[in-house]
Amino acid sequence: MARAVSSRRKTLFTAIGWSIGFILFFPILWTFLTSFKAEGEAIATPPSFLMFQWTLENYIEVQIRSDYFKHFMNSVIIAFGSCILGLLIAVPAAWSMAFSPTKRTKNILMWMLSTKMLPPVGVLVPIYLLFRDWGLLDTRGGLVLVMMLINLPIIVWMLYTYFKEIPGEILEAARMDGATLAKEIVYVLAPMAVPGIASTLLLNIILAWNEAFWTLNLTAASAAPLTAFIASYSSPEGLFWSKLSAASMMAIAPILVLGWFSQKQLVRGLTFGAVK
Repeated sequence: MARAVSSRRKTLFTAIGWSIGFILFFPILWTFLTSFKAEGEAIATPPSFLMFQWTLENYIEVQIRSDYFKHFMNSVIIAFGSCILGLLIAVPAAWSMAFSPTKRTKNILMWMLSTKMLPPVGVLVPIYLLFRDWGLLDTRGGLVLVMMLINLPIIVWMLYTYFKEIPGEILEAARMDGATLAKEIVYVLAPMAVPGIASTLLLNIILAWNEAFWTLNLTAASAAPLTAFIASYSSPEGLFWSKLSAASMMAIAPILVLGWFSQKQLVRGLTFGAVK
């Protein structure tokens, strides 16, 4: 029998939840407000919250100075391309680990996860030299490849967790009906794991979209995504907070919209298999 929760406790928990949510959201709100301020108002002390002269000048100047849509398309191609390529590799790998495990499967999974603990700067020089020799510097293809590689352990781990919740008897029944390995994965396994695959895809799109270290070190102009677009507003002359805020809002707006409309699917996928 469910335990009754008093209205006072429910109100308290609701207030705490909203307070934590506001604290987490406040930096984005402040960046949004600063993007509509003149440079003088952006650094004024004490700062003004809503009572200031709102202007779109920063957004106009950012678009004139930088080709936003070029950086936006680079981010879309790099983020979605790396995640789709990662799924093509991770789905068969996670299937084999979930349904044909060996005594070394857990060791392999832990080794894959351990690669995420290595600081990226530790492998920057060899990757930079390889990209230079292979002609992949400042190319979309090169960034798609490196983003896929750095996120592949997370993709495999998440898919492995979701696949383990699927009864193996269903796949055995498909084999008895004559399904080949490819048809078993495409027509049986994938439809049953759609929530898990979707949440994996969404989470890794966000990770690839926000990745700054590799994009700043492996690109210059042609393939520069929105992370490099933001960094270009940090100059030796100083920080122009209003323009930097406008550039930041233009960079994070697409992923915020994607996260807002896909939050139900993301939560459903992350809790996939949690309740039996």
